[in-house]
Amino acid sequence: MRRFASLVLGLLSSLLVALPARASQPTDASPFANWAAVVVAGDWHAHSGGPTETFDNARRDVGATLADLGFSPAAIRQYSVRPKRYPGVKPGKSDLRAIHADLRDMARRNAAGCLFYLTSHGAPEGAVLNEDILPPTLLAAVIDDACPARPSIVVVSACFSGVFVKPLQRDDRMILTAARPDRTSFGCSDDDKYPYFDDCFLSSAPAAHDFAALGRAVQACVARRERDTGAEPASEPQLWIGPGLRPLLPLYAFPHASRDPAKPAASLERR
Repeated sequence: MRRFASLVLGLLSSLLVALPARASQPTDASPFANWAAVVVAGDWHAHSGGPTETFDNARRDVGATLADLGFSPAAIRQYSVRPKRYPGVKPGKSDLRAIHADLRDMARRNAAGCLFYLTSHGAPEGAVLNEDILPPTLLAAVIDDACPARPSIVVVSACFSGVFVKPLQRDDRMILTAARPDRTSFGCSDDDKYPYFDDCFLSSAPAAHDFAALGRAVQACVARRERDTGAEPASEPQLWIGPGLRPLLPLYAFPHASRDPAKPAASLERR
C-alpha cells in the first residue's frame, strides 16, 4: 500500500490530459476483437504460506479462455509475480506501474473496450499485488485512466473482493468478484489447481452466451462447489452491471453462442 499511495496523485492528474477518441465498434466477427485485456496473478503463496501454482495456473488459462471467447491474442497481456518461471507465455512482472502503462497503450490501439482480471489473495483493504495491497480506489483510477469512454469488465478473484464493487462502479462497467466484502473465497491450498472462483469461470465460459450470463453461471458454480466441499461461510460472489452496459451485454455474444448446439465448442486443454 505504501508504494501504491504515491501513484494516486499521478493517476488523478493524468486524467486531466486529453482523452483518446471514443471507442469504435469492432469490425471483426467477434465483438471483443478490438478490446484490450490484462490477466494478473498477484501472488504465488498458498494460504499456508508455502508456494503454489494456483494463481499462475488461473492466469495462464484465463488468458487462453479469453482468446477462445473472441479476444485477440495480441491484445491479451498476462502478468506474474514470478514471470521467469513461465518462459512459454512470457508474462510481464506483476507491477502496477507496468500494468497501467501496458493497459493504457493497448487500449489506445484496441479502443472498443477493456477487461481487467486479477487473481490473488485478498484482505478487507484490497487485493495482494506483488507483496503489497492494491486498494479498490487505486484500481478504479488505473482503469478510468487507461480505458475512458468505453465499456469495461473487471474481475477480481480474491478473498473480500466485494470491497472493489462500489469504488469501481461506472455506468458502462461490469464488475464480478469472488466474494462479498466480508467473506473469504476458497481454493488457495498448496495442491489446488485453481481457486474455486477461477475454476468456475473457466468451466462455465464454454457454455455462456455473454459476460452477464457467465457471471451468473460462476455465482451458481461457486455456490455448488462450496456446498459439495463443505466450505463455509459461503463466499457469495458479487455481480454488478452498470445501467448503461446492462442492455448491451447480450449483444456482446461469445463466438460459440452462434454455433450449432449439436456441435459443442472444443474444450481448452488444462495443463
